[in-house]
Amino acid sequence: MTTMESLIGLVNRIQRACTVLGDYGGGTGGNAFNSLWEALPTVAVVGGQSSGKSSVLESIVGRDFLPRGSGIVTRRPLVLQLHKTDDGTEEYAEFLHLPKRQFTDFAMVRKEIQDETDRITGKSKQISPVPIHLSIFSPNVVNLTLIDLPGLTKVAVEGQSETIVEDIESMVRTYVDKPNCIILAVSPANQDIATSDAIKLAKEVDPTGERTFGVLTKLDLMDKGTNALDVLEGRSYKLQHPWVGIVNRSQADINKNVDMMLARRKEREYFDNSPDYGHLASKMGSEYLAKLLSKHLESVIRSRIPSILSLINKSIEELERELDRLGRPVAVDAGAQLYTILEMCRAFDKIFKEHLDGGRPGGDRIYGVFDNQLPAALKKLPFDRHLSLQSVKKIVSEADGYQPHLIAPEQGYRRLIEGALGYFRGPAEASVDAVHFVLKELVRKSISQTEELKRFPSLQVELAAAANSSLEKFREESKKSVIRLVDMESAYLTADFFRKLPQEIERPVVTNNRNHTASPSPAAPDLYGDGHFRRIASNVSAYVSMVSDTLRNSIPKACVYCQVRQAKLALLNFFYGQISKREGKQLGQLLDEDPALMDRRLECAKRLELYKKARDEIDAVAWVR
Repeated sequence: MTTMESLIGLVNRIQRACTVLGDYGGGTGGNAFNSLWEALPTVAVVGGQSSGKSSVLESIVGRDFLPRGSGIVTRRPLVLQLHKTDDGTEEYAEFLHLPKRQFTDFAMVRKEIQDETDRITGKSKQISPVPIHLSIFSPNVVNLTLIDLPGLTKVAVEGQSETIVEDIESMVRTYVDKPNCIILAVSPANQDIATSDAIKLAKEVDPTGERTFGVLTKLDLMDKGTNALDVLEGRSYKLQHPWVGIVNRSQADINKNVDMMLARRKEREYFDNSPDYGHLASKMGSEYLAKLLSKHLESVIRSRIPSILSLINKSIEELERELDRLGRPVAVDAGAQLYTILEMCRAFDKIFKEHLDGGRPGGDRIYGVFDNQLPAALKKLPFDRHLSLQSVKKIVSEADGYQPHLIAPEQGYRRLIEGALGYFRGPAEASVDAVHFVLKELVRKSISQTEELKRFPSLQVELAAAANSSLEKFREESKKSVIRLVDMESAYLTADFFRKLPQEIERPVVTNNRNHTASPSPAAPDLYGDGHFRRIASNVSAYVSMVSDTLRNSIPKACVYCQVRQAKLALLNFFYGQISKREGKQLGQLLDEDPALMDRRLECAKRLELYKKARDEIDAVAWVR
């Protein structure tokens, strides 16, 4: 195989691989130039209806495989990739939509093209921009990628959309507008070249003619005494590349199923023996056209190798970053699977601690519980109602029983204080619950932010369940601790606090000498009056306020010690213990990836392999002369 065949064959293989991987713009929209396919040159066959486009393609391939008929026959773009094989190998065709199925009967290829067209467009005369991809492997072809497009037309016929003329032209333009597209403009010789739809369109999109090859068909059908030398020799319409004349099979040959190899020989004989074209015979015919296109493709490919390699290298970098993000395939060994799980747990734990310690947002919400929610809850406690004059009288009286207190109502004080301290249970438990809620939310965020875990939904679920179970245990322990703090305040009152309070002023006593009885001085205040109970309420309120300040400082400490500290130290300890006991199959179930993600990784890996192979092969053959 020559260097030219190697280079073009390589491009052809890359294009085929891109097609199989779905990396094909196809002229149907989108940022097509981002794909490797779009960076590689292709040949678009353009011409009016019945200009002989299909015959030109069949002549290049050397096989009769395209649908025929009157009117619009090509109703979907046909991306035809020709792959030259070794001499003596069997010819066969493959469709992208029928992978692993090889067609050796080319009559069946024609039928499949028709059936696949009808599958999208129906049995109508409508068109579709969705391409059909066909690869032909044969020793009788040159390495080429050709795109057969619907024939340009001037009027819509019955059964076609009124916009069919514009629709076809728009579809053709999506291919030929691209700077990497070589235009094969097919025109029949028995019509005035000035009216050629193909030449008109090619001149608009390629005004310099650098990308246009003119093909003149049906030379054998011209009126006697006339020829197409003015066109073929560039006098009627000059192109930068030489015109090539083609003699198609006659309708009689088609009806008789004349072999394409025989048709090629007859074409050569026609030019060799033609008095008009004999001097051009070496540069005429479908075989020469195929070789001319291959030679030009090699030149184009060589000139664009730097940009192609640049795109390939950029794509390789992007794919490697994507694979790093997606993660490498999971090992099947149980030990490796356990290691993978533990590594992901450590990554999660690191992010969780960053949230708590301030490296990431969220931990500050715990401080907000202690600095805002707890003080606000303490201020809202109903001490005013509990220590109202009526309530104090009632509680003190009930505490005295049948024997009223003599000096200070100690039992009444204790009941008032115990009743007031009981209200602290609510804010204490609420603080624990608020911290628990923040920790649970941080667990959820940390799992979602751990890139390694995104691959494994089952592991995410189990890890979250284990973490939340641990947080629940920490919450219960924290509740016990804060309630214990409240109960301790109720269990032992600070006597010094009351000893330092101003004492009640005792009323003077007057002694009745006659019966030796004592009675209060009439001028002294009433020991059981409202003022007395208000002083009791004030004293209890002062004590409760002191306890409130104490709990305001000690409750956060208990929450942090029992919940936050434990979450940092032992959030996944239970999970680690359970996971170490699991067998390979159970570990594998935790590492069951999202199918969509697995497909994406496989797709990226295939593309990466393709691009690396393409880069190496281009480097190997590009500069060999």
